[in-house]
Amino acid sequence: MPQRVAITGASGMIGSALSAFLSARGDEVVHVVRRPARTSAEISWDPSNRQLEAAALSGVDAVVHLAGANVGEKRWTPSRKQEIFASRVDGTHTLATALAEADHPIRLVSQSAVGIYGSDRGDEVLTEGSESGHGFLAEVVRAWEAAAEPARAAGLPVVHPRTGIVLAPGAGAMGPLLRLAQLGLAGPLGSGRQFWPWITLRDTVRALAFLVDQPDISGPVNVVGPAPARQKDIASELARQLHRPSLLPAPGMGLRLYLGEFANDILGSQRVVPTRLLECGFEYEQDTLPKAISWLLAHA
Repeated sequence: MPQRVAITGASGMIGSALSAFLSARGDEVVHVVRRPARTSAEISWDPSNRQLEAAALSGVDAVVHLAGANVGEKRWTPSRKQEIFASRVDGTHTLATALAEADHPIRLVSQSAVGIYGSDRGDEVLTEGSESGHGFLAEVVRAWEAAAEPARAAGLPVVHPRTGIVLAPGAGAMGPLLRLAQLGLAGPLGSGRQFWPWITLRDTVRALAFLVDQPDISGPVNVVGPAPARQKDIASELARQLHRPSLLPAPGMGLRLYLGEFANDILGSQRVVPTRLLECGFEYEQDTLPKAISWLLAHA
């Protein structure tokens, strides 16, 4: 049956693709915006001041919460780190509180990230049951997920899709790497042996829609591809399909000078697997790295 789905962060890379996907299949999509609503397809909120009227969620079946400051957009100064933290915790708490006060049960799909596992776990296989790790992003994600507690305490179904590195044309973490690869300059980052938990934008959107449709699924769900790959193999496959070389490495020291603290997460290894998605019957369209790179290049 068609659903009424509200989306925060709907103008972002994932949010805009999800909006189009849900609308195409017949759902009514409502955007949660940081200004006065102009149409019936918008809901106004002010997450920085924790303001959202529960009555505004009337008729909504599910909310997909994607809003949050981009972690890789700027260097991590103390003020930027505070912005990243607050944008996730304040927004999630605001939304979860309003959902708890709504006059009908609403499904909450609250974005999370594989950053909870820490910046470098080596070759350890990481499932939803693995312990959280150390570092700034792990701290952020723990607080981010905990901020949804008002909705959980009210008995609402809450799921946390822990997304990995989304392969998207011209955006996200793959945008710069794709541009370098087209010039024949995309080689290993650091050692290149670190595992990157990749997933295509297409399968990310499909997984989020799957979680909207499955109210019995709650808690953390790793939204990553079924075959995590080492970064050097991702660069190599990208170069192979572009018919370009992939020989020039980017030294770790240079990345740290350029990116600052965020470089630790780029150079770290996270061998994350989507145990719960697979157990629940989700089927990938791009389930191997060659298929994923092929999809990426076809849409670049």
